[in-house]
Amino acid sequence: MTPGELSSAVITAVREAVADGELVVPVPDRVPVEATVTGDYATPLPLRLARAAGRPADEVAALLAKRLARRPGVRSARVTGPGFLTIAADVPLTARIDETYGVTAVPAATWPVRPLTFENPGFSVRFAYARASGVGRHAADLGINAAEGRLDDPREQRLLGLLADFPGRAEQAARENDPRPFTRHLELIAGAYHDVHEQCPALPKGDEPVTGHHAARLSLARAVRIVLGNALRMLGETPSDRL
Repeated sequence: MTPGELSSAVITAVREAVADGELVVPVPDRVPVEATVTGDYATPLPLRLARAAGRPADEVAALLAKRLARRPGVRSARVTGPGFLTIAADVPLTARIDETYGVTAVPAATWPVRPLTFENPGFSVRFAYARASGVGRHAADLGINAAEGRLDDPREQRLLGLLADFPGRAEQAARENDPRPFTRHLELIAGAYHDVHEQCPALPKGDEPVTGHHAARLSLARAVRIVLGNALRMLGETPSDRL
């Protein structure tokens, strides 16, 4: 489920709760949903509804969580903090990312081609795409297949959170007719991936045996390649897998 789909699911949960008499609140037209560093999604909507409902925010969140947990595509829904609603999809994020992920008509924008250094954010984004593509090629040569698995390193978790938020930033850019939130997010994804590529390698070194960690990191590299490829095409560029 994308942030947009989760937003619609939360709105439906509120509407159903109102129809059943469990809540007396105005049904929102739009619900803010943000990705967390673990790849889950969170919304502060219960905090906003609590005043109108005349009930504690955590109670409103628990009521909505119960409804959302029954929806297809939702693995769990729970109350966090003072009344946030946190939702986990039933399929890992890297498995949900495909060539349609986050594709939206965003305003045109570009970065300069040069210099070919990390001081140029456009180079950083394009190089991250090329690096992720290269990982896939080398893995195929070595006969290593991507697989879903645990990605526990904080750098991997941060990258997952940024990938999860990609559709939301694309929708924001389209809604506000401003590409800057989108291009800045791509720069953050690229920077996070460079850290992961260098510190959490997807390919074994030397005689190192292939483990589940490598397979999971390969799935993460694949997700980065798809997301950045989608993004560059959305901005009007043809991504290159070799720089």
